[in-house]
Amino acid sequence: MRRYGDFDTAEDAVQEALLAAATRWPRDGVPEEPRGWLVQTASRRLIDQWRSDRSRRDREELVSREPPAHGVSDEDDTLTVLFMCCHPALTPASAIALTLRAVGGLTTAEIANAFLVDESTMAQRISRAKRNIEASGEPFRLPSPEERPARMRLVLHVLYLIFNEGYTASGGAELHRAELTDEAIRMARMAHRLLPDDGEVAGLLALMLLIDARRPARSNADGELVPLAEQDRTHWNREQIAEGTAILDGAMGQPPLGEYRIQAAIAAVHDRAERAENTDWTQILALYGLLEQLTDNPIVTLNRAVAVAMAEGPEAGLVVLDSLDDRLAGHYRLDAVRAHLLELAGDADGALEHYRAAASRTTSVPEQNYLALKAARLRQSGTEPPAAE
Repeated sequence: MRRYGDFDTAEDAVQEALLAAATRWPRDGVPEEPRGWLVQTASRRLIDQWRSDRSRRDREELVSREPPAHGVSDEDDTLTVLFMCCHPALTPASAIALTLRAVGGLTTAEIANAFLVDESTMAQRISRAKRNIEASGEPFRLPSPEERPARMRLVLHVLYLIFNEGYTASGGAELHRAELTDEAIRMARMAHRLLPDDGEVAGLLALMLLIDARRPARSNADGELVPLAEQDRTHWNREQIAEGTAILDGAMGQPPLGEYRIQAAIAAVHDRAERAENTDWTQILALYGLLEQLTDNPIVTLNRAVAVAMAEGPEAGLVVLDSLDDRLAGHYRLDAVRAHLLELAGDADGALEHYRAAASRTTSVPEQNYLALKAARLRQSGTEPPAAE
């Protein structure tokens, strides 16, 4: 992008270079400088493409006289692309989609699932975003210190979505995609180093660390999903919890309080509880109430319903869920939570119905298996479901 100034052709050339590497490196061995090999190969592919287009010969001659860029770190490039995708010429939805594709490595189908739209619509949105950036003439550089705060909210939203897709894959056979969670944490660390006094940047990094710390206990030896209340907490990564808690504590005094610090505070309450029954649900409920006022997000309300059920009883939580029937109609998570609360309330038939509905609607195989297993156990037991803790 820095050398040739064309988002689409640069991305296509890199994809071709990666394909060439996947074919040649297993046969010929990995080169001593893999990144340099990829950049050189991508440049050759791009110039070859331009040579076939006579209308671009002048541009080809111009760039061919420029010396290759040296001494630019991967970290700088990643942050530059990240901020560039969160461009003021784009709508927030387009900026997030483009960044997830260009920086986060998500497929168009995965991004479409995150936005609850079909794949063709998302493909058009991403293509349009690339054209808008090209038309704007924006140089390939980090925004100035004055420009950064305005773009940072979009950057944080993007990193949050990348992390979520990695922690609970929206589809496929794997519960986790560690390459995405690791990349989201890496980029959040870079953003935190760039803006160490931004409380929400710190809050997002803390949130990621506190949640990712539970990953070792989130599935069993067979790869099956283990819910939070049943996890062996001795397997949680205590170093990550300590780091996340320290970052959160250092950021809580920086106004104004934002959604990522509140979410991190909720995660910290869970992580501090040595056993599930020791969880301070009253505090979590208060934090979700604050988060709901701040965001008006139906998923936040869904989570608050669970906290209400644990603090005040499943019937109270079910009342909260009733307010989401229009906003989350057809979403598997609404069915999954309703099934869980109905099970806690002793309504086995209702729980069975909603576990089955949730299993049929999620595209994640581990979640399908877990929900189907819950339904099967209810059907086979013929006994009253367990009471709430």
